[in-house]
Amino acid sequence: MIHIQEAITKKEMTDFVTFPFQLYKNNAYWVPPLIKDELKSFNKSNDIFKSVTAHFFLAYKDQKVVGRIAAIINWTEVKELHKAKVRFGWFDVIDDLAVSKALLDKVTELGKTNNMEYIEGPVGFSNMDKAGMLTEGFDQIATMIGLYNHAYYPEHLEQLGFTKEAEWLEFKIDATQVDLGKVEPLSRIIEQRYEVKSLNFKTTKDILPYVDEMFGLLNKTYAELQSFVPIEQFQIDHYKEKYISFIHPDFITCVTDKNGKMIAFGITMPSFSKAFQKANGKLFPFGFLHLLRAMKKNDHAEFYLIGVDPEYQNKGVTALIMKRMYQVFNERGIKSVETNPQLEENKKIQQLWKNFNPVIHKRRKTFKKDL
Repeated sequence: MIHIQEAITKKEMTDFVTFPFQLYKNNAYWVPPLIKDELKSFNKSNDIFKSVTAHFFLAYKDQKVVGRIAAIINWTEVKELHKAKVRFGWFDVIDDLAVSKALLDKVTELGKTNNMEYIEGPVGFSNMDKAGMLTEGFDQIATMIGLYNHAYYPEHLEQLGFTKEAEWLEFKIDATQVDLGKVEPLSRIIEQRYEVKSLNFKTTKDILPYVDEMFGLLNKTYAELQSFVPIEQFQIDHYKEKYISFIHPDFITCVTDKNGKMIAFGITMPSFSKAFQKANGKLFPFGFLHLLRAMKKNDHAEFYLIGVDPEYQNKGVTALIMKRMYQVFNERGIKSVETNPQLEENKKIQQLWKNFNPVIHKRRKTFKKDL
């Protein structure tokens, strides 16, 4: 018999966070999160809960945890974007359709109680969280910002009447085949034509004054996409604390106009996926050493975020970002790069990679069902 219990106590929340460690034990492609960070994110003191309602559920069978799910309502999305949607996220489950149904029924209950019209997931609290269920690329290691799941997950949703809502593509690029000889002349032309220049950083401290401006630019860049929810200041503060320390200044570049206003930026990272696998959810006593090694010596990188002011989109300013990125890749011996998940309809961003022979190596979807 399946029993669903809301996770409230410290032990229950720890079980919620650690269940995937059991489910994906010895899996070569799943990348574990940091347990301490996950627990902190779910703590009600997190400012995200100023605009988000969330309940966390565990599924038990024979007194053993066999699944988990978060039921979420983002009130900014509901009230400002007029989307009567209940979200589900952090969905992990054994290969048992009845367990999936029981967990998703709890999300449905929250949705109906709050007069929502449909359920969608997997997504997080906001757009800055991981989203989209993997549907292709099960033999590829997950990125730091990408979900991994077993192949039966989407099969369960489809059997329960869910249909595709949004789809993301992820591209892989052979960095050794990128010809900077084409990018550099274009960069010079763009610099002269629009009176713009690239801005690079020496230290993490140098980056911090620009982070708010980067997120503001993200809001402008992606405002027209159907799934985008504006990023609020307290969320910016949270992600600033969570991620900026992981990013070496070499991997961040910005483009400013003649008045010093930021009009574009790009953030990449050395891949931490294998380092996080070795850390296995803990920074101490040795996990942080694996992360430091990944920062210093790595032949694989990930595009994390890129933003371009709508006024400068389609004007080639990203050539300046690409030039700097690939200079860093060459200096550091980066041989391959993969992009973050990009919405299928976001053709503007996909055009950035057209000259680099990109290969689609993963696809992921969110699934929707009317209530």
